[in-house]
Amino acid sequence: MKKMFNIFCAGLLCCNMVAALTACSEDNYGDDPKPWASTTTAFASTDDAAFLTYYKPAIGRVGDPMPFYDQKAGEFKVLYLQEYDNNGACYHPFWGLATKDGATYQPLGEVLPTGSSTAQQDAALGTGCAVYNEADGLYYIYYTGHNPLLPNREVVMRATSPDFKTWTKDATWSLKGVDYGYAASDFRDPQVFKADDGLWHMVISSNLRFADFKSSDLKTWQHVGSFNMVWDRMCECPDIFKMGNYWYFVYSEGYRAPWSRKVKYMMATSFEGLKACFGDPGANWPKDGHEGVLDSRAFYAAKTASNGTDRFIWGWCPQRIGTTIDERNINVGAESEPAWSGALVCHRIIQHEDGTLTLGAVPAMAAKYNKQQEVKVMASNGYADGKLSGNDAYVLYPRLGTANHITFTVQTSNNWDRFGISFVRGTDSEKYYTLVVNPEDENHRKVNFEQEGKAGKGFIEGIDGYWFERPADNKYNIDIYTDNSVLVLYINDVCAYTQRIYGIQKNCWSINNYGGNITVTDVKVAQQ
Repeated sequence: MKKMFNIFCAGLLCCNMVAALTACSEDNYGDDPKPWASTTTAFASTDDAAFLTYYKPAIGRVGDPMPFYDQKAGEFKVLYLQEYDNNGACYHPFWGLATKDGATYQPLGEVLPTGSSTAQQDAALGTGCAVYNEADGLYYIYYTGHNPLLPNREVVMRATSPDFKTWTKDATWSLKGVDYGYAASDFRDPQVFKADDGLWHMVISSNLRFADFKSSDLKTWQHVGSFNMVWDRMCECPDIFKMGNYWYFVYSEGYRAPWSRKVKYMMATSFEGLKACFGDPGANWPKDGHEGVLDSRAFYAAKTASNGTDRFIWGWCPQRIGTTIDERNINVGAESEPAWSGALVCHRIIQHEDGTLTLGAVPAMAAKYNKQQEVKVMASNGYADGKLSGNDAYVLYPRLGTANHITFTVQTSNNWDRFGISFVRGTDSEKYYTLVVNPEDENHRKVNFEQEGKAGKGFIEGIDGYWFERPADNKYNIDIYTDNSVLVLYINDVCAYTQRIYGIQKNCWSINNYGGNITVTDVKVAQQ
């Protein structure tokens, strides 16, 4: 133990020395003594070790979040699969966070360990859920026991705790898919909830089918049937809940295509109605204009929890691999993200009058970003009196900090004006990164990600974008939060777009116009 402590202390000292040197270098802009505020050339900035809003552990990353609201403690608990660069033979223990508002987190450390050897079914843990049972005063975690060395690669297992601190695994109980006609290799991601019949239900993902079990006491489970997934697509991380008069089924569509691999939902007036939706998905997409898609491909494996007032949804924004900012920012395959796990992103679920859902900013976020910054024009082209006119018009604003809240309003002159917001942009940049609000047709917009500049590649297909209806008055209220390289864009409570852009901090940003003209007003930047 003493040896491990000394190693930890030495590592911590090393990290602190590196951080100090890095901070010195960045604060001085390399060897340039000029103040940051007066410069506009690009700088290769790096993420801080700490993510203060979109949580990432100091070592490793967040995988598949599993939130629930702990009424006894009056707070959300968010379990997640702890991922390391070099996982051991037994991997993905459940670690946890506590939060009251979805904007600030208290780490709980390891909550549920893996098995102790590769001979055990839960040598690796997979996604599950936590619930509290008032009848017996116990917390339950249902989880996936994953072991590719055993005949049943995945089974559902459970653990219980009286205090959410000390957990006891139930070695005598498990659900095996093969016992009910499901796959031995894919039987995972159990989600437990109470349905219309007043009983506990557990929905499990398995081989293009969802399995449905029920129980009166969270101990003995009865198989009650199955229902389809979406065509030939494996759907992961199911989450089922009732909100107002509607039932919702949130899932992550694992289909490997540029336009897929996103978090989506179905809606109905009953749990049985939800199951029926999957019988013909194309005919039963929510009538929200974007087929139930909730965010971009950079938000995945999301689940929800409610405190009775707000319902939040947590997912992870993937890291991206590369040796330079430019490599990392476009390193997404056309078929899938190359890296699994990342930083924790939380949204508020917005329920519209017709029952459809979109995502918005967590209310506590704005108060957290409370240090207003000076916003002035650093450079421009085609900009005068708040109006951007002509092709390639832009207005460049001062360097951003590590965590930023950017707000402004864009009024387009017609239904076809195209505009964008660029990051990692300097007056000398040959490449920079833009969220383009693009007219797909006269009545629909899509947020696309592009590498712009004379050396840029243009549209990055593997990232794809978010489709939404054009506002009738052509007015776009833009709300952007950043924390290091994680960025979330909200528009008019109808569009949420998460993205990973390395190098945002300590670089300038711009608003752009591409032909026609737009009017930009109320530009504000606040930092933590």
